[in-house]
Amino acid sequence: MSASMDLFDKCRSYQDAKALINTGLYPFFRPIEASTGNTVVTHGTKRVMIGSNNYLGLTHHPKVKEAAKRAIDEYGTGCTGSRFLNGNLTSHEKLEKSLAEFVGKEAALVFATGFLANQGSLSCLIGKNDAIFSDRENHASIIEGTRLAMGETVRYPHNDIDALDKMLTDKRSNYDGVLIVADGVFSMSGEIVDLPGLVKVASKHNCKLYIDDAHSLGVLGDSGRGTGSHFGLTDEIDLIMGTFSKSFASIGGYIAGDADTIHYIKHKARPFMFSAAMPPAAVATVQACLDVVVEEPKIFESLWKNARHMKQEFTRLGFNTLHSQTPIIPVVIGDDMKTFMFTKALYEHGVFATPVVKPAVPDGFALIRTSYMATHTEDDLDYVLSVFEKLGKKYGLI
Repeated sequence: MSASMDLFDKCRSYQDAKALINTGLYPFFRPIEASTGNTVVTHGTKRVMIGSNNYLGLTHHPKVKEAAKRAIDEYGTGCTGSRFLNGNLTSHEKLEKSLAEFVGKEAALVFATGFLANQGSLSCLIGKNDAIFSDRENHASIIEGTRLAMGETVRYPHNDIDALDKMLTDKRSNYDGVLIVADGVFSMSGEIVDLPGLVKVASKHNCKLYIDDAHSLGVLGDSGRGTGSHFGLTDEIDLIMGTFSKSFASIGGYIAGDADTIHYIKHKARPFMFSAAMPPAAVATVQACLDVVVEEPKIFESLWKNARHMKQEFTRLGFNTLHSQTPIIPVVIGDDMKTFMFTKALYEHGVFATPVVKPAVPDGFALIRTSYMATHTEDDLDYVLSVFEKLGKKYGLI
């Protein structure tokens, strides 16, 4: 190995993004100048937003915005330290109590981001003689948490309960404790996890069960309480994780479970202990969202009406939307470059959508990830469908 190697050589030689920029097809980091939630202004033009996780449209709800403003007046703009030391607010503790009650668990702990909630919880729970069995389509934050964990990680085929059962039959005796980890709603496909199957397998093999409700909170179950509520199996899930950066219009994340486990994570998860606390306005936003989803149940009627309509119409037009069962509706394009071209064409026609290419999806399965909000209007959705129909024909997809 050469002693004269420059650490930053790899940075100078990295040309992938620059090559895409030079083609004029680069679809990332588009600056948003203004937003109403379901529409945004970018490059001076108003576009329908179907690339967001703002499922309930609460980022612009009057009660939510007012709560955030009041919190700044009361606490200022930031906590300037970790919860562990100087950044623990009474509003953090109130939110944790509210969240635990909302998702049906004994206790909850809020983190500065959802990514940190997964990374911190998983890494501190798994000892050297333990293992995580993780769905192959789990979010990157779960993957990073498993990398930091001391024990082994075994990835099982996506949502394949029979395969997981067989793997545990073969390997369970190798470990002290085992944690099965899966997304409640898978973020690329919009597919719901087979929770009843996971519960049976976890019980059969004496495993604990951890569900990431990032895309389920505010979407599935009674008043958006999540995957466990959707299936009536909340008590069978040992740990429920979620994030506030989607339906709950803020930033941050949480882990919820029995009081002893949450107390342990609170004192052992380094990403929690050594990160600054959620800022006051973010905490107040989530608290207000919890109130809104209970007080305004019609918001869920609007969300699911829009989601079902778009799924039905994309299918009628002939697009491949995989196995979506939620407001996340992927539109499979296939080739990576064709997907970038399709995304640019959507943008030029006033539709803001996001492409997903390898390695996030398998080679040949590049897609446009679309997602829908309770606040999308009929005109918004009709316009999106008309653009997709026009471009789908142009690109030979339908």
